[in-house]
Amino acid sequence: MEDSLVARAFESMRLSFTGNPLAGHELILIAAVLFDLLLGDPVYPGHPIRLMGRLLAAIEHGLRRIGLDGYVGGILLFLLLAPICIGVTSFLTLFAFRIAAEWSWSWGVHFFFLYSMLALGDLLRHVWAVERALERGTLDDGREAISRLVGRDTDRMDAAACRRAAVESLSESLTDAVTSPMFWYVLLGLPGIVLFKVVSTMDSMVGYKTPRYLRFGWFGARADDVMNYVPARITWLLIALTAATIHGFSMVKALRIGWTQHAILPGPNSGWSEAATAGALQRRIVGPIWLNGEMKTDVWIGDPADPPVETRLDLMRAMLLVTVTALAATMLAAVTLIVI
Repeated sequence: MEDSLVARAFESMRLSFTGNPLAGHELILIAAVLFDLLLGDPVYPGHPIRLMGRLLAAIEHGLRRIGLDGYVGGILLFLLLAPICIGVTSFLTLFAFRIAAEWSWSWGVHFFFLYSMLALGDLLRHVWAVERALERGTLDDGREAISRLVGRDTDRMDAAACRRAAVESLSESLTDAVTSPMFWYVLLGLPGIVLFKVVSTMDSMVGYKTPRYLRFGWFGARADDVMNYVPARITWLLIALTAATIHGFSMVKALRIGWTQHAILPGPNSGWSEAATAGALQRRIVGPIWLNGEMKTDVWIGDPADPPVETRLDLMRAMLLVTVTALAATMLAAVTLIVI
């Protein structure tokens, strides 16, 4: 009986995947998210995102060599990088679908690329590494661990500041690493999530306000703002809904702090998830931030009556909130894929 049910489930999956192999698929999405959470993102030279970064660097070098190092060059970088990355991933998936006698081959290629585009598992591990360093080592060990997540002066940070920075990075990356990739996957399938990762990679590699990248990186930074705009606000709502299901968290504060304080943080998107997380945890985050020897900000995010993030338990609660929110986002995306 059980074998019959399993066989029917796989047959249903096979039939649902024999249409467009590039379209989003709910079971592949769920599998990719679970693998990412359990196994993380393995580091190897041929990782699709690493190859994307190398290709970006090569195209940038070529454009600068011919004098296209301004706005036009940044736009051309996207116009060259996106079609290549989308084209290669689409070709390989379609090629496997066309030549394979078994449908599972094309499923496997689709799964591989989707799994490679998610990074929540690694993010959680990096955040927990900060706590391990603080507990098992010294404050300097904690500062070194948090320096892998944030770009600020760490020599002035105490243990509480390290934990606050970890929570900030975790909550901000919830949009970049989970809801945005899933949003574009649901909307445009495998090409959609690859397109998002192209833009996200451009923003992380060239989207700086430095003399070298102010103009060249402008398009990548603005495109990243556009592609994260709707997902950032979805993340705010998902954090609030998740907070309503876990004892000790506050849905009301997540909604209120997210709505009233998101604009305090720079950029149109990152403040939504960070402020909502502060509200849901009922803890304040950010605080004094030093960069290049100067205080960049001393603003606090969260209810003024709430204490700041300080303890191991605070960090663990933030990790729980983000993990459950990510699973909620996965279920929402999967249901949407079934419905549409």
